[in-house]
Amino acid sequence: MFECIDFDEHLASFVTEYMQAHQKDYKNYDAMEADMPAIYVRFLNQPADWLDGLTPGSYFTQFEDPKDLVDWMIAYDQKGVAIPDLLLEQIENVGKPCEKRLVAILKDEEMSDALKMTAIGVLRTMESTQPKMLYIQWQMEREREDELADNALESLADMGRAALQPILEALPKANEAGQEALLDILANYPGNEQVFQLAQRLFRANPDRRALFAGYLGKLGDDRAMKDLMAAANDPELNYIDYLEIRNAIERLGGTAPERTFEGDPTYEALSGMQ
Repeated sequence: MFECIDFDEHLASFVTEYMQAHQKDYKNYDAMEADMPAIYVRFLNQPADWLDGLTPGSYFTQFEDPKDLVDWMIAYDQKGVAIPDLLLEQIENVGKPCEKRLVAILKDEEMSDALKMTAIGVLRTMESTQPKMLYIQWQMEREREDELADNALESLADMGRAALQPILEALPKANEAGQEALLDILANYPGNEQVFQLAQRLFRANPDRRALFAGYLGKLGDDRAMKDLMAAANDPELNYIDYLEIRNAIERLGGTAPERTFEGDPTYEALSGMQ
């Protein structure tokens, strides 16, 4: 039903032909590379026989049916052809009517993770909050390494306060990896006791990642964290990079970290040698 033309392939051919025809106009490869944005504009605006005389830049603008546009995106993925950026831009231009179908992709187990990643990116560009609860659910059940959930988390962060209350409600039910992921957002909104207690617990429980959780404690701005942070700053096993993050958190809370040296630590010695 949908013709999945490989725009990337045609662009590559266009660029190759253009470069061969104009190679004398460039002093070196860097000059040629610097001209790529202008060459791409030429590609967009030049009528193409492989589009029956239409320009690549105008081709997808003919289509405005949201279901057809999103189904076309799915067809590209299923046929293993790169989804054209121009198709994604037209989906974004049509906007809100496409949201429901894009969210349906995220819920469909038959769809590829690559397609879901693309759908998340399009929804984020559209500033959609429609998948908010689905993204939160993904965090609650996530693995520690999960690129799809990480992408969704970025979208949740962009939603700002619109996502804050449902995240707080979901936090106690989330698994450990999910709580850590959600904390990355919640640390930007100080003043919640539940969030502070979580950040403090994770700081204490993860000495190998305390730099990360020290950063959250610093953002939360609760000086009750000072005792734990100072103890960590004095830990003889502490490495220099972690010390810097912990020191930053202490200073953010209004304290003064102990001055230390870290002889033998390669980062410390490399930086010391530069002074």
